[in-house]
Parts: sequence; C-alpha cells; structure tokens
Amino acid sequence: MNRRKILVALGAVLMAPLAKAQQAARITRVGFLANSDASTLANYLDAFRQGLRELGYVEGHNVVYEYRYAEGKYERLPGLAAELVRAKVDAIVIEGSAATKAARNATKTIPIVMAQVGDPVGSGFIQSLARPGANVTGVTTLSLDLVGKQMGLLKEMVPGLTSVAVIWNPDHPGHPRAMPGIETAARSLGLELRLVEVRRLGELEKALAEVARRRPGALTAVSEPIYDSQQAQIAKFALQNRLPTAYTKVFAQKGGLMSYGARFPDLYKRAAVCVDKLLKGAKPADLPVEQPTQFELIINLKTAKAIGITIPQSVLLRADEVIQ
Repeated sequence: MNRRKILVALGAVLMAPLAKAQQAARITRVGFLANSDASTLANYLDAFRQGLRELGYVEGHNVVYEYRYAEGKYERLPGLAAELVRAKVDAIVIEGSAATKAARNATKTIPIVMAQVGDPVGSGFIQSLARPGANVTGVTTLSLDLVGKQMGLLKEMVPGLTSVAVIWNPDHPGHPRAMPGIETAARSLGLELRLVEVRRLGELEKALAEVARRRPGALTAVSEPIYDSQQAQIAKFALQNRLPTAYTKVFAQKGGLMSYGARFPDLYKRAAVCVDKLLKGAKPADLPVEQPTQFELIINLKTAKAIGITIPQSVLLRADEVIQ
C-alpha cells in the first residue's frame, strides 16, 4: 500500500467517530401534545407518521417521537408541555386548543404545529391564518363552525324537529366564541337550543342524564377532545333514548347517527408537511395556517332504523359513506 492510500485509510478511521456523531446529531425529535388519549388519536397519528415517512423521515433512523397525553385532564397539560421543552424537541405537534395554550405558554421558540384546533384566531393563538406570528402555525379543523351545519342536517333528517341539545365546554378557549354562531344557526332553523355544559371528563354521564331529562328532539356537541374519547358512550346513550345525534370524526362508526366534519387523517398528513417545512428553515410566524379542503358526511342507517327515523334520499345521496 502506497503512502497516499495509507493516509486515506488513516483519515477514514479518524473521521469515522465524527461521522457517526454528525449522523446522530441529525436525528429530529418531534413532540406530540394531546388533550385526549393514545387510542383516540391512533389513526390520526398513523397518518401523521406516514406523512413524514413520505418526506424521508424514518422512525428510529432520523426521527424519534415524544408523546404526551393529558387523557382529558387539562390540568396536566402545562407539566406535559414543560416535559417536551426539556426533551429539546424540534417541533411540538398539537391536538386541541387547551394543549396549544399550554405549549405556547411553555415555549416561545420551539415551533408549535396545530393538527387539530378549531378556532386558532379566536382563541388568540395566532394573529391571522395568513400571517400567524410568533411560533404557532399548522392546520385548523374549523370544527367549531360545523355545529350549525350538523343541526341543519339533523333538521333535514327529522323534518318535525323543534329542539336540539348542544353539549359544550365553557372552559374551552374556542367554545364561548362559537356560541353566538350556533345560536344564530338555531334561530334560522327554527330550533330551540338546550345547552348542557361538560367541563371535565367525569361530568359527561351526569350531563347526558340532564339531556334525557330535558327531552330534546336531537343532540349534538361542539367539538372537544373530552367528547372525542367518549363517542361510543354518547352513541349508546342516543340509541337508548332514540335520539338523533350528530358529531364530528368517527361518531357514526361508533354507533352514532351521523358524522360531519373535516377528514382528520388528511389534516394530520398536512401537519406533517408543515413540520417538514419548519425543519428545513421556514419560520412559523410566516407559514400560513391551512384550512380543511375535504369534509365528509357519514350516515349510520342501522342506527337510523333502530331509533325509528327514515333518512331522506336527498341526504343519503350527499353522504360520503353509508353504514348499513
């Protein structure tokens, strides 16, 4: 072996530890902070990780995830957010307005990416959708604006409908701001609103008993992670009380009559794209918050039959999915 080859070989040996250190330094740490629990978000997180895989991020190779779930106990969120900051994550992905608030209070520098927040402007998290400002960006679900649409669909399904109960959380950052729009929608539909408060996970059973006592013609809820994890319980209650009920996400698949809202897996994949842009140097203050482009209507005909209503053909033709 000549001198040149010896020097090249020696250099390779000496540089190997540095190369490994540089490779280790390139591992991205993505935090995830959620109002609800792991089982509720499993499908959405699959979509998020798939989105990052398609962009070249391989778990365990160049990206690792840190998950923190409040499981409906909002008082845990500040501590969980602080844990992610101490873990020195490169970005924090968010489910829920309360989690966004906790993350924003915990850090002014780590990018915060909303994947599931209904009213980020009204909640004060961003200045505008076009120019968020500060360190918060991502995707909005517009879910707080959908209750009026859900009530309209319920009115079409039950033509004689005169009253609707709406479960809401006064402590949720966006719910009080959404309420005037819900009240306006109810008046335009000729519906009497019967508001029922649920502030914490343990209050839902008592609230459903109150709904039964007040005997509304239908039931819906303002989107809230507390309720998301209890969709099967709400659907069971509605079935037992023969009560037409609408909500977002997978409510119809859990036995509810109808789901109407954004396609959440799509939102989480778009949040992954946002994270990638931030990791490549984009500033959250300048990265516009995206709005959903795909909404879906799912109707459970089995539930409709069980509670004794016939879904008009005009509504069925608009459904993206009909559960027989």
